[in-house]
Amino acid sequence: MTAAAPLTYPLAGLLAELPGTTRTYEIHGVTIPLPDDLRLSDPIEGTVDVTRTNRGVLIRGTLHTAIMESCARCLREVEVPIEVLLDEEALPSVDLATGAPVDPSAEPDVTRLTAHHELALGPLVTEAISLAEPIATLCEPDCPGLCPTCGERLGPEHVAHADDALDPRLEVLRGFRVDDDGESE
Repeated sequence: MTAAAPLTYPLAGLLAELPGTTRTYEIHGVTIPLPDDLRLSDPIEGTVDVTRTNRGVLIRGTLHTAIMESCARCLREVEVPIEVLLDEEALPSVDLATGAPVDPSAEPDVTRLTAHHELALGPLVTEAISLAEPIATLCEPDCPGLCPTCGERLGPEHVAHADDALDPRLEVLRGFRVDDDGESE
């Protein structure tokens, strides 16, 4: 017998129940592969409720984890906490009464249970974590970024560079001043 994939739950028993019946699944210490450059830094924790509906099941839950990102300004590694809210409907891929395969083209975008009436929650969680990833992660709100001259992180310990390295073509701009009226002198 093969071990079940992480975040895969058998729902054949729940599908035999009346609509409104709920099963609660605790998720502790689960890690899953993420797409692209995303990396989990903490395992996934949380609770998922799966409720029988007249069509299939309703999946609702809150999961917590953290991912490793690079600061958008200084490129330091940052751990970003992520909260994922699940609210999905999953329909059987096999007709419960006849056992015949269901035509998925009628509702192509809906989540489907496996042919063995299992809920594969991994892809839903992976997608939710990807969508929760911040656009531009910062290590701190006022991160100073990197020095354009040497590439080191700016901050109190950074040594300022002499202005001698100014491009000679821009030397004329040293004398440029704007007065209080906003006009150049």
